[in-house]
Amino acid sequence: MQTLKSQRGMTAIGWLIVLGLIGFFVLLALRMTPSYLEYFTISSALESLQNEPGMANKTPQDIRTMLSKRFDINDVGSITAKDVDIQNQGGSYLVGVDYEVRMPVLGNVDVVMSFNKEIEVARN
Repeated sequence: MQTLKSQRGMTAIGWLIVLGLIGFFVLLALRMTPSYLEYFTISSALESLQNEPGMANKTPQDIRTMLSKRFDINDVGSITAKDVDIQNQGGSYLVGVDYEVRMPVLGNVDVVMSFNKEIEVARN
């Protein structure tokens, strides 16, 4: 019969399982980080429209052109300016994006990330 002192600690198999799980989550984070960084770039491009001077005279096509230039400069590849939804709401525009990114993780296992951002741009 073994005493409690000799039964403490993890076995080598236990350590391998823990290290495998840590490695999987590190791999997952490394695969997902570029998509989240791109989302933050898209989000900041949309939010910069709120501080843009002369928005009272802009049409939806002008807004798409501005966003297209910002997406090109920041190397955004997930969406284009054509994917931006612009709705006229009286004295303002509702500008939004809604898209998904699918990234392969291991073999046939993918992670799907869904992003949604809407801002209101006053035309006053």
